[in-house]
Amino acid sequence: MKKDISVLFLCLTVLFCVFLILANLMEVKIVDVGFITVTAGLMVFPLSYIINDCIVEVYGFRKARLVIWLGFLVNLIFVLFLQLCILLPCAPQWQMQDAVEAVFGNSFRILLASFIAFLCGSFTNAYVMSKMKLHSGGRHFSFRAIISTLFGESVDSLIFFPIAFWGILPPEVIFSLIWTQAVLKTLYEILVLPLTIKVVKYVKNKEELDVYDTDTNFKWWKINQI
Repeated sequence: MKKDISVLFLCLTVLFCVFLILANLMEVKIVDVGFITVTAGLMVFPLSYIINDCIVEVYGFRKARLVIWLGFLVNLIFVLFLQLCILLPCAPQWQMQDAVEAVFGNSFRILLASFIAFLCGSFTNAYVMSKMKLHSGGRHFSFRAIISTLFGESVDSLIFFPIAFWGILPPEVIFSLIWTQAVLKTLYEILVLPLTIKVVKYVKNKEELDVYDTDTNFKWWKINQI
């Protein structure tokens, strides 16, 4: 197994982190799309799972574990500095403090829900993807990508929405958000599968790499094992 970090791996890692931060920014807005209620983060958050699938498929669970923890770290740094920005004293001529607090002043509950849900959902997605690859002998990538995303997104939604919105939104709205988010994000994965397959094939050929996690320790905290 390669131990170095390639340019392609670096690019996928950066994109993963960018999409994660964008999703958390957009997650605060709840929108109605036809007869269903979703968060605006639905536009970009599934992209992080697609990249997660690509990394697990090509580089293995160990590299995916590193990327997930890096995503967690950069998001934490982003949130901390954003809260510091909100706390800084305003210039007298600047009248937008209330707007900034309303948009970016996420409550502790939402931040906690986001961090826990991200870690649990992302690691679930990577674990299922890796185990299914071993079981299938590397076949049926499309099926594995869909199933792993469904598991990961379901875990993410089941954790995030009750922690973030219980007591704020009616229970029926929370339950609606849980299942619609999981289903719609999985459908998102299905729609972009042709592109995902091409990306995975390109990266495998370029890296000359196709890792099987036969001797991998799947404990989520073993970040030093890359």
